[in-house]
Amino acid sequence: MILKLLKSKRPINLLIFPGIALLFWLKDLLHPFSYSFSPGENNTVLCGFFNEITDGLDFVRVLISLVFVVFIGVAIQVVNDRFSFIYIRTKLPASLFVIIVSGFTQLHTLFPVFPATLFLLFALFNLFGTFEKPKPYDNIFNTGLFLGIGTLFYLNLLILLPAFIIGIVILSHESNRRYYAILLIGYILPTIFTLSYAFISDRVPELFLSVTTGFSNPANYFHTNIPLYVFFSFLILLTLTGSIKIMQQYDSKKVSTRKYFTIFLIIFILSLISFILFPGTSQEMLIIAAVPVTYLISNLFVFMKSKFWSEFLFLLLIGIVIFMQIAEKIF
Repeated sequence: MILKLLKSKRPINLLIFPGIALLFWLKDLLHPFSYSFSPGENNTVLCGFFNEITDGLDFVRVLISLVFVVFIGVAIQVVNDRFSFIYIRTKLPASLFVIIVSGFTQLHTLFPVFPATLFLLFALFNLFGTFEKPKPYDNIFNTGLFLGIGTLFYLNLLILLPAFIIGIVILSHESNRRYYAILLIGYILPTIFTLSYAFISDRVPELFLSVTTGFSNPANYFHTNIPLYVFFSFLILLTLTGSIKIMQQYDSKKVSTRKYFTIFLIIFILSLISFILFPGTSQEMLIIAAVPVTYLISNLFVFMKSKFWSEFLFLLLIGIVIFMQIAEKIF
């Protein structure tokens, strides 16, 4: 019954998913924690401002992370409604993303990945808008610009740049080298402004130290978090099942939808590769991976023929997320 309610198209669902986020964040709002970041983990180029104004305010940091998650959920729903990845109208993607992210309990505070994910969705919205659009220069420039801004929040977002370059190849109806140049110009523009500001304020050494530290310092918790592995394994199971469902529907999907899901697949693969390439990659990257996974699993739940198994798997997902809220006290 819960899944049936959440996957309906009724506008009231847009009020339900913020409530879900609040419930799963409530423990940390009532008992906010001070997270011990690895060196350079949260001191990214654009997160310095947030860190300064929220220094010592643990409750405010938890609250801001909650607000970001709600806005990301809205953006995920808007992107789905605009480009119809799931051709049956449903409000499930927003709620499902909130549920998945709620399982990453150690991220229930202000992490750079949250604003970065929001800008990633802005970039995806513009990228998908290039499909069959003649001379989509503005969309391509905005794609690079938003992705560049997101990278200044979360440096490991750099790994996704190839996905957007390939995405232009997939979605464009013509081969045009100017498209790639425009994308790269938009992407590096925020960096140029940042370097200019750092030069004027004599903070270039500090900036480069922040960048190198963020990429090279190993994460301090990911490899020892057993409950996270359990949750991650279940998400992989759902992802594989959702992938099989997409393959079964492939011939019936619109051409645009096939291309969109191909780009999602590339983003998902690159987000996992980042764990190998960048020692500083932590479970924050799972928030990025959760974006394509959300659409894939939403499609699975919407089109799963067995009501029993769809409700069972969804309730099991919620049960594991609830378990994650208390896992720290057990392990």
